Amino acid sequence: MSVVTRFAPSPTGALHIGGARTALFNWLYARGHGGTFLLRIEDTDRARSTDENRQAILDGLTWLGLDWDGEPTSQAANADRHAAVAHELLAKGAAYKCFSTQDEIEAFREKAREEKTSTLFRSPWRDVAAADHPDAPYVIRIKAPRDGQTTLHDEVQSDVTFANNQLDDMILLRSDGTPVYMLAVVVDDHDMGVTHVIRGDDHLANAFRQNMIYEAMGWPKPVLAHIPLIFGPDGKKLSKRHGATGAAEYQALGYPAAGMRNYLARLGWSHGDDEFFTDAQAKEWFDLNGIGKSPARFDFKKLENICGQHIAVADDAALLQEMQGYLAATGAEPFTEAQKDGMLKAMYCLKERAKTFPELIEKAHFVLTSRPIAPDEKAAAHLTDVFRGILGELTPQLQNASWSRDILEGVVASTAEAHDMKLGKLAGPLRAALAGRAVSPSVFDMMLVLGQDETIARLQDASR
Repeated sequence: MSVVTRFAPSPTGALHIGGARTALFNWLYARGHGGTFLLRIEDTDRARSTDENRQAILDGLTWLGLDWDGEPTSQAANADRHAAVAHELLAKGAAYKCFSTQDEIEAFREKAREEKTSTLFRSPWRDVAAADHPDAPYVIRIKAPRDGQTTLHDEVQSDVTFANNQLDDMILLRSDGTPVYMLAVVVDDHDMGVTHVIRGDDHLANAFRQNMIYEAMGWPKPVLAHIPLIFGPDGKKLSKRHGATGAAEYQALGYPAAGMRNYLARLGWSHGDDEFFTDAQAKEWFDLNGIGKSPARFDFKKLENICGQHIAVADDAALLQEMQGYLAATGAEPFTEAQKDGMLKAMYCLKERAKTFPELIEKAHFVLTSRPIAPDEKAAAHLTDVFRGILGELTPQLQNASWSRDILEGVVASTAEAHDMKLGKLAGPLRAALAGRAVSPSVFDMMLVLGQDETIARLQDASR
């Protein structure tokens, strides 16, 4: 059997990080099994669905690198097919026309509350012959089993049992002829050939309601895998109070996509003790039996740690390209050609210990800025008259030096020794002169990246 998975977000809001993880799990499972990963936009809620949200979902998935097969489909565009299935069920006797009004349904429930019985609506029209139907608006309801129980196997939750008397004769088609979400999902999954439904465990109860349609139509059922939700560090459902919740927000915060994929994959799934891994390893290792039953807790420190490891091993050109995307996402100016050249030269000394793109860009300030260097307050404090004088002495020695790390270290060390100080004492003033920052890469890395002429020019500016 060829694996087909799907991600089916609703364009009523931005792509939530929980939805992004669901998409990732579906993507990994399909890619790891040589299958197909489909994208379906569940836009049946026409009042709240927007083109902007749809595009934001596509952009979020694209940023994360989760490529889908074929074109995204619209659930709303398939409404005629959904309605046809409802009428097929009606013709089979697996569904019926219900003429009960909202007032009658509410009266039924009010009486049930008074008598402390189940408020699950039991329609009086379930077994009424068509000849006795009135000429009035109606909905189409499925005939739910009334006795016994239903057990569904779930790859994450194991066997789950539901009492059939807790299932209602759910509506399939509204009185205006439009299909409900529960029907649309099943029809679309069947028609798209979906073999594995991997989604949040908040849909677990829905699986039993949707199962009634599979049973009534005699359709093969997909493998189910309901994954636990993501909680915040406090053990409560992840929300705005914990920080960013949308995928786009994480891009704007400067987290690399590879790090996000790694962290989200590890959030609720495990492969032994492996924390850091590549996409290729994730595709090879990912399987449904590695998903835990308990909610995963989002840990921003772990996310940063994983992202830092991915930045450290990333291809320099690819990293620079992704940083350009980060700048666009935040509305910042893109790097100039000169800045890109400088970044590529400096990348070897920028990537170490940078966990996000803002951190990396701050370390790269020395190649992104130009003379005259304006030191910030902390850096300026190092440029005392004494140290300006020492920088002035250092400049002519560097003019005659071979431009290699060993030679540069020797020249600076000799200058420091001449003033009866350790080499580290000169690091602050040199950083201030070369980068305008108190924190930067090694002064010798900066010298090598900037080159002899630019280094000397900056030192001369600072020594005046």
